[in-house]
Amino acid sequence: MLSTIAFGLLAVTAIGADAAPSPTTISVFPRKLSRSSPGSSSRRRAVDPVNLPLTDLYLNGTDLQWYGNISVGTPPQVLTVLFDTGSDTLEFSSVECTTCVGETALFDGSKSSTYTNGGKTSTITFGSGTGVDPVVGDNWTLDLLSGSDVVSVGGVSAGTVSLFTVTHQTTEFDIDPFTGILGLGPVSENFFAGLENSGLASLFSFYLTSEKNGNAELTLGGIDTSKYTGDLIYSDLTSGATYWTLDSTGISINGQTTALLGTSRSIIFDTGTSNVMFDTDIAEDIYAGISADIVPYAAEPGAYGIDCSKIASLPAVLDVGFKTTAGEAFNLTIPSAELNLGPFPGQTTTCQTLINAVDGYNLLGASLLKHYYTVFDVGNQKMGFASNDPGICI
Repeated sequence: MLSTIAFGLLAVTAIGADAAPSPTTISVFPRKLSRSSPGSSSRRRAVDPVNLPLTDLYLNGTDLQWYGNISVGTPPQVLTVLFDTGSDTLEFSSVECTTCVGETALFDGSKSSTYTNGGKTSTITFGSGTGVDPVVGDNWTLDLLSGSDVVSVGGVSAGTVSLFTVTHQTTEFDIDPFTGILGLGPVSENFFAGLENSGLASLFSFYLTSEKNGNAELTLGGIDTSKYTGDLIYSDLTSGATYWTLDSTGISINGQTTALLGTSRSIIFDTGTSNVMFDTDIAEDIYAGISADIVPYAAEPGAYGIDCSKIASLPAVLDVGFKTTAGEAFNLTIPSAELNLGPFPGQTTTCQTLINAVDGYNLLGASLLKHYYTVFDVGNQKMGFASNDPGICI
């Protein structure tokens, strides 16, 4: 299975003032909230935040996605899921899926006394896949069956959660080492609402790291201050956002901008997408500021590439501007080292570059998020950032 923003969804829905305690390390988707006053996210504090270790899916020299464990059913069945801020549903492979090959842990509803078969079927097609290639057509598709069961994570119960079991998947999912996707969108119903009812604060934080650094984690219900230095900088979500979306003040490449790049736009933050997506005109304007040798790659519509012998020497510092909750400007930066995604499959001389052109989506994924400690505040509808990379300042 994989992640991310879904193009078409479903015939059925699946989809503070008090200081939080210090997270405790352990081993190891909706009621929509309006923008809240600081006090509204402090309903209960019966449960300390929990830190969940995450594993980095690292392929062909690129950090792709991060995944960890949840428990489903009675008695609990341990499943490995991608924690995805680009979706808001929970789905995982079941024993009924004959095309779910290579997955070691499939959910068996017949072995759970609390599982309910909802009886509704649907199909979901994803906007980005496991790797860095753009999705074309319907090649990343899941057939789903609705249901519900009890779900827990890190020892904290979310109670009975609406979910989907996968009954068929396209072969593109075979590469995934995880069994499912747990959506963590900003509309807090279902899974996250259940955690809140157990006493967790209504926020979560990601510490995504490169394969070289390791020790990635997801903190549910709090902030792990040991994972960054300096202060967190917060920015309000775009009004009415259904994804984790912020209003950008503009984009610059190597310190330079253009009339198009300097225009404000809404940008999605997606832990389930490996690289960066922009509308075609924006992607090409950025590439024009890096090198005229970066051109569309015909075999992968939406992808771009350059001769591998040229890419290492290219400066490609991408800054995306935002405003804090107090109206002050700040930048989030993707360093030059992220430009090179390695050779295209079957190629030895043409290397893929960071940004894919996907009209209708302006989105920042793992290539940016792994350089920042990122807080997703559901209760107050805002995001917080602090650098976890010594070479990057906000």
